[in-house]
Amino acid sequence: MAALGERAPFHASLRIRGERFAICQLAPGSPPPWTELGDGFWAVAHSEGELSLVLPEAGVRPGWRAEAGWRCIEVAGPLDLGMTGVLAALSAPLAEAGIPLFVLSTYDTDYILVREQDIAPAAAALTAWGHHIEDDDPPPSQAEGRAT
Repeated sequence: MAALGERAPFHASLRIRGERFAICQLAPGSPPPWTELGDGFWAVAHSEGELSLVLPEAGVRPGWRAEAGWRCIEVAGPLDLGMTGVLAALSAPLAEAGIPLFVLSTYDTDYILVREQDIAPAAAALTAWGHHIEDDDPPPSQAEGRAT
Protein backbone atom coordinates (compact mmCIF):
# COMPACT_ATOMS: atom_id res chain seq x y z
CA MET A 1 0.00 0.00 0.00
CA ALA A 2 1.23 3.48 -0.82
CA ALA A 3 2.14 5.60 2.19
CA LEU A 4 0.68 9.07 2.50
CA GLY A 5 2.53 11.24 0.01
CA GLU A 6 3.39 8.34 -2.34
CA ARG A 7 1.60 7.82 -5.63
CA ALA A 8 -1.00 5.06 -5.51
CA PRO A 9 -0.55 1.99 -7.74
CA PHE A 10 -4.30 2.00 -8.58
CA HIS A 11 -5.28 4.63 -11.14
CA ALA A 12 -9.04 5.13 -11.39
CA SER A 13 -11.23 6.57 -14.08
CA LEU A 14 -13.51 9.02 -12.29
CA ARG A 15 -16.54 11.07 -13.25
CA ILE A 16 -17.67 14.19 -11.43
CA ARG A 17 -21.46 14.04 -11.54
CA GLY A 18 -23.22 17.28 -12.48
CA GLU A 19 -25.83 17.19 -9.70
CA ARG A 20 -25.48 18.85 -6.29
CA PHE A 21 -26.30 16.56 -3.38
CA ALA A 22 -27.38 16.86 0.24
CA ILE A 23 -26.42 14.57 3.10
CA CYS A 24 -29.42 14.23 5.41
CA GLN A 25 -30.18 12.69 8.79
CA LEU A 26 -33.66 11.67 9.86
CA ALA A 27 -34.72 10.66 13.35
CA PRO A 28 -34.34 7.05 14.45
CA GLY A 29 -37.40 5.07 13.44
CA SER A 30 -38.28 7.40 10.57
CA PRO A 31 -39.49 5.49 7.54
CA PRO A 32 -37.34 5.91 4.43
CA PRO A 33 -39.06 8.34 2.03
CA TRP A 34 -39.08 5.81 -0.83
CA THR A 35 -41.73 7.58 -2.89
CA GLU A 36 -39.83 10.88 -2.80
CA LEU A 37 -36.46 9.53 -3.93
CA GLY A 38 -37.26 8.94 -7.60
CA ASP A 39 -34.78 7.87 -10.25
CA GLY A 40 -31.13 8.84 -10.40
CA PHE A 41 -28.46 8.63 -7.73
CA TRP A 42 -29.47 8.42 -4.06
CA ALA A 43 -28.54 6.27 -1.07
CA VAL A 44 -30.13 5.29 2.24
CA ALA A 45 -28.29 3.93 5.29
CA HIS A 46 -29.95 2.85 8.52
CA SER A 47 -28.51 2.11 11.95
CA GLU A 48 -29.99 1.84 15.40
CA GLY A 49 -29.44 5.57 15.92
CA GLU A 50 -30.28 7.23 12.62
CA LEU A 51 -31.49 7.12 9.06
CA SER A 52 -29.11 8.81 6.64
CA LEU A 53 -29.90 9.85 3.09
CA VAL A 54 -27.81 11.17 0.24
CA LEU A 55 -29.96 12.63 -2.53
CA PRO A 56 -30.10 15.53 -4.98
CA GLU A 57 -30.55 18.84 -3.14
CA ALA A 58 -34.02 19.35 -4.63
CA GLY A 59 -35.26 16.26 -2.77
CA VAL A 60 -34.60 17.64 0.73
CA ARG A 61 -37.81 18.10 2.72
CA PRO A 62 -38.63 20.57 5.50
CA GLY A 63 -37.75 19.23 8.94
CA TRP A 64 -34.84 17.11 7.75
CA ARG A 65 -31.40 17.79 9.14
CA ALA A 66 -29.49 18.38 5.91
CA GLU A 67 -26.16 19.65 4.67
CA ALA A 68 -26.41 20.64 1.02
CA GLY A 69 -23.65 21.60 -1.39
CA TRP A 70 -21.92 18.25 -2.03
CA ARG A 71 -20.54 17.03 -5.35
CA CYS A 72 -20.14 13.36 -6.23
CA ILE A 73 -17.08 11.72 -7.76
CA GLU A 74 -18.02 8.33 -9.21
CA VAL A 75 -15.44 5.58 -9.73
CA ALA A 76 -15.87 3.86 -13.12
CA GLY A 77 -17.06 0.34 -12.47
CA PRO A 78 -17.88 -2.33 -12.05
CA LEU A 79 -15.15 -3.01 -9.52
CA ASP A 80 -14.48 -6.55 -8.33
CA LEU A 81 -15.54 -6.95 -4.70
CA GLY A 82 -12.14 -8.55 -4.01
CA MET A 83 -10.19 -5.42 -5.00
CA THR A 84 -8.21 -3.81 -2.23
CA GLY A 85 -6.84 -0.30 -1.90
CA VAL A 86 -9.41 1.49 -4.06
CA LEU A 87 -10.63 3.87 -1.37
CA ALA A 88 -7.11 4.26 0.01
CA ALA A 89 -5.89 5.32 -3.46
CA LEU A 90 -8.67 7.90 -3.67
CA SER A 91 -8.84 9.16 -0.10
CA ALA A 92 -5.07 9.58 0.40
CA PRO A 93 -4.68 12.44 -2.11
CA LEU A 94 -7.76 14.13 -0.66
CA ALA A 95 -6.43 13.75 2.88
CA GLU A 96 -3.07 15.15 1.80
CA ALA A 97 -4.90 18.16 0.32
CA GLY A 98 -6.98 18.61 3.51
CA ILE A 99 -10.29 17.86 1.75
CA PRO A 100 -13.04 16.22 3.86
CA LEU A 101 -15.02 13.47 2.17
CA PHE A 102 -18.13 11.33 2.54
CA VAL A 103 -17.97 7.85 0.98
CA LEU A 104 -20.67 5.53 -0.37
CA SER A 105 -20.29 2.15 -2.00
CA THR A 106 -22.62 0.01 -4.08
CA TYR A 107 -22.16 -3.52 -5.34
CA ASP A 108 -20.51 -2.20 -8.54
CA THR A 109 -18.52 0.86 -7.51
CA ASP A 110 -17.60 3.59 -5.03
CA TYR A 111 -18.68 7.22 -4.74
CA ILE A 112 -16.82 10.02 -2.98
CA LEU A 113 -18.66 13.19 -2.08
CA VAL A 114 -16.78 16.43 -1.43
CA ARG A 115 -18.11 19.89 -0.71
CA GLU A 116 -18.80 22.10 -3.72
CA GLN A 117 -15.99 24.52 -2.83
CA ASP A 118 -13.54 21.58 -2.70
CA ILE A 119 -14.36 19.99 -6.07
CA ALA A 120 -11.64 21.78 -8.10
CA PRO A 121 -8.89 21.14 -5.51
CA ALA A 122 -10.11 17.52 -5.19
CA ALA A 123 -9.92 17.03 -8.95
CA ALA A 124 -6.41 18.53 -9.00
CA ALA A 125 -5.23 16.32 -6.12
CA LEU A 126 -6.66 13.16 -7.69
CA THR A 127 -5.20 14.00 -11.11
CA ALA A 128 -1.79 14.64 -9.55
CA TRP A 129 -1.90 11.07 -8.19
CA GLY A 130 -2.55 9.65 -11.65
CA HIS A 131 -6.34 9.32 -11.67
CA HIS A 132 -8.29 10.33 -14.79
CA ILE A 133 -11.29 12.64 -14.29
CA GLU A 134 -14.23 13.58 -16.52
CA ASP A 135 -16.48 16.41 -15.33
CA ASP A 136 -20.21 16.41 -16.19
CA ASP A 137 -20.38 20.06 -15.14
CA PRO A 138 -17.15 21.89 -16.06
CA PRO A 139 -16.64 25.56 -15.19
CA PRO A 140 -18.28 27.95 -17.73
CA SER A 141 -14.96 28.84 -19.44
CA GLN A 142 -14.24 25.14 -20.13
CA ALA A 143 -17.82 24.38 -21.18
CA GLU A 144 -17.83 27.29 -23.67
CA GLY A 145 -14.63 26.00 -25.26
CA ARG A 146 -16.27 22.62 -25.91
CA ALA A 147 -19.46 24.06 -27.43
CA THR A 148 -17.98 25.02 -30.80
